[in-house]
Amino acid sequence: MADPYSTLGVARSASEKDIKSAYRKLAKELHPDRNKDNPKATERFSVVTNAYDLLSDKDKRAKFDRGEIDADGNPSMGFGYGQTAGPGGFNGGAQRGFRTQDFEGFGGSGGGPEGVDIGDIFEGLFGGRGGGGMGGGRQRAAPKGASVQYKLGVSLTDAATRATQRITLADGKTIDLKLPAGVEDGTQMRLAGKGEMGPGGAGDAIVTIQVQPHGWFRRDGDNLRLDLPVSLDEAVNGTKVRVPTAEGAVMLTLAPGTSSGKTLRLSGKGMTRKDGSRGDQLVAIEVQLPADDEDLIKRLEGWHDPRNLRAKFGV
Repeated sequence: MADPYSTLGVARSASEKDIKSAYRKLAKELHPDRNKDNPKATERFSVVTNAYDLLSDKDKRAKFDRGEIDADGNPSMGFGYGQTAGPGGFNGGAQRGFRTQDFEGFGGSGGGPEGVDIGDIFEGLFGGRGGGGMGGGRQRAAPKGASVQYKLGVSLTDAATRATQRITLADGKTIDLKLPAGVEDGTQMRLAGKGEMGPGGAGDAIVTIQVQPHGWFRRDGDNLRLDLPVSLDEAVNGTKVRVPTAEGAVMLTLAPGTSSGKTLRLSGKGMTRKDGSRGDQLVAIEVQLPADDEDLIKRLEGWHDPRNLRAKFGV
């Protein structure tokens, strides 16, 4: 039974980072995909993975260091390994196991108590009987490989439309991902079987979505906001203008006399909700005047707006 520290080639004082680094190096070297014609390498890969499984678990590592479990994670025996238990007890010399004379005094033949099956005692102690002997009982399932973490930057417009994203995995393979409905910054996607290989199969890949800020769109809950600059003549006379959306440009109608600050709504052009429906795009109009336009100044000369636009403020 190999010592897990020796298996990974690290000291007992090794940090979690050192243990993980040593495992990744060995796993890459011994991976079955790289050693298809070398069964010893595959066997060695399994041993290395078992060692990492034990040492990467803080509780298991502490128990192993205290001698409470062995390198396979099984409870260490409190007898039969160099301990003596006194007269009539279990023999603890160099010999491993039990002797029938240790049960003398119970009566019956074969060293066991009359009417009592010694196998029942073994079953109670070790959780199984027959076949497995002292190592009997239910075997621990082979551990899967470690999960691998990925970060995927996604544009705000791609998140709105759930555009397919391409990601390259650690093994060099590329896969296309369909973003989930309701995706937002920090959303995680689990790709089963795309992690590191282990004796019990491959672990998973965990992809964390990072939604990138956009140059002119802003997210507002399930909606997208856009400030749209328009000229004075477009606002006064009314017209149709091209407006960008997450899917591409659309035509938007401005009514004559549209004021700066007015918000128009493009239905279904916002973010995708968890139920698959879409929010809206809110377009805020910004009337922009030209600076030092002599023609405009001449046209407005002597004209003023008779309305008191600030009357509601009481000033």
